[in-house]
Amino acid sequence: MYQSTLLMIHGLVGSLHYFDPQARMTDVSVVIPDLPGYGRQVEVPLDRLTLAAQADHVVRCLEELPDEKLWLLGHSMGGAVMVLAADRRPERVRGLINVEGNFTEQDTFWSKSIAARAPHEWAEVYRLMQDDPADWLERCGVELDPQRVAWAEHILENQPAGTVYAMAKALLRETLCPEYLDAVRRLLDRGLPMHLIAGAKSAGAWGVPDFVRAAAASYTEQPHAGHVMMLEDPDAFCEIVGSILTGEVPKG
Repeated sequence: MYQSTLLMIHGLVGSLHYFDPQARMTDVSVVIPDLPGYGRQVEVPLDRLTLAAQADHVVRCLEELPDEKLWLLGHSMGGAVMVLAADRRPERVRGLINVEGNFTEQDTFWSKSIAARAPHEWAEVYRLMQDDPADWLERCGVELDPQRVAWAEHILENQPAGTVYAMAKALLRETLCPEYLDAVRRLLDRGLPMHLIAGAKSAGAWGVPDFVRAAAASYTEQPHAGHVMMLEDPDAFCEIVGSILTGEVPKG
């Protein structure tokens, strides 16, 4: 019998299936949908790829699940999708786990570099990344081993360059408007717990607003890891998430 349900939302490149979180958190029912444009939903037209549309998809997933309330976890771009989905249906959400999710312009550095290119230029850059996932990991500051490289290959093959390009532009367009942080405030004002997880090596680059830090139910840094912490040490990541779900993580 599962103690709770956790819906996990992947980032700009996904998914989160690769490290098998269900096997690492056996007392939790883990749900990992493919967002439109990704994985099994890759055929969605690019002009329909927005954060709002992704949030609507997550809401539909929530409505299909039997639990009255469940946890949402969002990594990177998925943190923004999580906020918008929870703002639509807060009564279905038990709590939020924000894993270096987008809050401010400080968090859009990769999206900016992608959106600054012409689509065909980005497609060529992305093709080179797919051809050499080890190089991508090294540029992300990740120490290489065969498992991590295999996972990186899976992540980069999960979606086409066009999806990444469309969603990078959507992140810039939709998270940098005032209405986005208004949604964050509404969730916190409702008393919905938001837990923050950062990689110790990347935490300083995360643009968490002061009002979010003050209201956060907890803040945890995963040691010896950066932005893709679940790839670097999935067991440590799942241990942190599990402690949040059981109420064992300390505030701070």
